[in-house]
Amino acid sequence: MLLASCYENALRLCRELGLASIAFPAISTGIYGYPLEEAALVSLCAIRNDLLDHGSPALVKMVLFDTRAYRAFLDAAEANLKGPFSTA
Repeated sequence: MLLASCYENALRLCRELGLASIAFPAISTGIYGYPLEEAALVSLCAIRNDLLDHGSPALVKMVLFDTRAYRAFLDAAEANLKGPFSTA
């Protein structure tokens, strides 16, 4: 899936550059019109799977534009991913 590969490639570059952290927006959900709830699930699963496979970077943050985006990502995380989720 194209959206997932955006996150995977960014995480790969992060590792190649030796970076300890990265921050992402909700890619493609603005002007490109990717459905927010679907994007939340795709992106969080891609990030989780990449981190499980590679173990780094140490910190990945989602930087979201508004309460609706925040809620979509938090709901996707709570419903589909295991483990504690920080909203810091």
